[in-house]
Amino acid sequence: MSDNLYDPGTRIRLSGVFEVAGVETDPTTITLKVRKPTGTTTTYAYPATITKDSTGRFHMDITPAGGEQGRWFYKFIGTGDAAAERERSFRVREQVIS
Repeated sequence: MSDNLYDPGTRIRLSGVFEVAGVETDPTTITLKVRKPTGTTTTYAYPATITKDSTGRFHMDITPAGGEQGRWFYKFIGTGDAAAERERSFRVREQVIS
Protein backbone atom coordinates (compact mmCIF):
# COMPACT_ATOMS: atom_id res chain seq x y z
CA MET A 1 0.00 0.00 0.00
CA SER A 2 1.40 3.37 -1.00
CA ASP A 3 0.55 6.18 1.42
CA ASN A 4 0.33 9.86 0.60
CA LEU A 5 3.15 11.80 2.29
CA TYR A 6 2.61 15.23 3.92
CA ASP A 7 4.71 17.77 5.80
CA PRO A 8 3.76 18.67 9.40
CA GLY A 9 1.39 21.64 9.47
CA THR A 10 -0.23 20.70 6.15
CA ARG A 11 -4.04 20.56 6.17
CA ILE A 12 -5.15 17.10 5.07
CA ARG A 13 -8.66 16.32 3.82
CA LEU A 14 -9.99 12.93 4.93
CA SER A 15 -12.88 11.84 2.69
CA GLY A 16 -15.45 9.07 2.87
CA VAL A 17 -17.94 7.90 0.23
CA PHE A 18 -20.89 5.64 1.04
CA GLU A 19 -22.75 3.67 -1.65
CA VAL A 20 -25.54 1.15 -1.90
CA ALA A 21 -25.57 -0.88 -5.15
CA GLY A 22 -23.36 1.76 -6.78
CA VAL A 23 -25.60 4.69 -5.75
CA GLU A 24 -24.18 7.23 -3.30
CA THR A 25 -26.34 7.03 -0.18
CA ASP A 26 -26.30 8.68 3.25
CA PRO A 27 -25.78 6.31 6.19
CA THR A 28 -28.02 6.62 9.25
CA THR A 29 -25.04 7.68 11.37
CA ILE A 30 -21.45 8.54 10.45
CA THR A 31 -18.34 8.46 12.60
CA LEU A 32 -14.69 8.89 11.73
CA LYS A 33 -11.90 7.26 13.72
CA VAL A 34 -8.39 8.71 13.36
CA ARG A 35 -5.36 6.97 14.85
CA LYS A 36 -2.13 8.92 15.27
CA PRO A 37 1.27 7.20 14.99
CA THR A 38 1.43 7.22 18.81
CA GLY A 39 -1.57 4.85 18.87
CA THR A 40 -4.03 7.45 20.20
CA THR A 41 -7.41 7.12 18.49
CA THR A 42 -9.96 9.95 18.34
CA THR A 43 -13.56 9.49 17.21
CA TYR A 44 -15.47 12.25 15.40
CA ALA A 45 -19.18 12.38 14.53
CA TYR A 46 -21.43 13.89 11.88
CA PRO A 47 -22.64 16.65 11.97
CA ALA A 48 -20.51 17.91 14.89
CA THR A 49 -17.10 17.74 13.17
CA ILE A 50 -17.66 15.94 9.84
CA THR A 51 -18.88 17.93 6.82
CA LYS A 52 -21.38 16.63 4.25
CA ASP A 53 -20.35 17.49 0.68
CA SER A 54 -23.30 15.82 -1.08
CA THR A 55 -25.39 12.66 -0.75
CA GLY A 56 -23.05 9.89 0.40
CA ARG A 57 -19.93 12.11 0.44
CA PHE A 58 -18.36 13.44 3.64
CA HIS A 59 -15.04 14.91 4.78
CA MET A 60 -13.08 16.31 7.68
CA ASP A 61 -9.84 18.32 7.59
CA ILE A 62 -7.00 17.75 10.06
CA THR A 63 -3.61 19.43 10.44
CA PRO A 64 -0.92 17.25 12.05
CA ALA A 65 1.58 19.27 14.08
CA GLY A 66 5.34 18.86 14.23
CA GLY A 67 6.21 15.80 16.30
CA GLU A 68 3.29 13.81 14.88
CA GLN A 69 5.30 12.16 12.12
CA GLY A 70 4.68 8.62 10.99
CA ARG A 71 1.79 6.61 9.60
CA TRP A 72 -1.74 7.75 10.42
CA PHE A 73 -4.87 5.62 9.91
CA TYR A 74 -8.48 6.71 9.49
CA LYS A 75 -11.80 5.00 8.94
CA PHE A 76 -15.23 6.40 8.07
CA ILE A 77 -17.95 4.21 9.57
CA GLY A 78 -21.57 4.30 8.43
CA THR A 79 -24.60 2.54 9.88
CA GLY A 80 -28.06 1.72 8.49
CA ASP A 81 -28.71 1.21 4.78
CA ALA A 82 -25.26 2.46 3.79
CA ALA A 83 -23.32 0.61 6.47
CA ALA A 84 -19.66 0.47 5.53
CA GLU A 85 -16.15 0.77 6.89
CA ARG A 86 -13.01 1.49 4.91
CA GLU A 87 -9.63 2.05 6.48
CA ARG A 88 -7.06 4.26 4.79
CA SER A 89 -3.72 5.74 5.80
CA PHE A 90 -1.26 8.53 5.11
CA ARG A 91 2.17 9.49 6.37
CA VAL A 92 3.49 12.68 7.94
CA ARG A 93 7.17 13.24 7.27
CA GLU A 94 9.62 14.03 10.06
CA GLN A 95 10.21 17.73 10.53
CA VAL A 96 13.98 18.21 10.47
CA ILE A 97 14.21 22.00 10.38
CA SER A 98 11.74 24.16 12.28
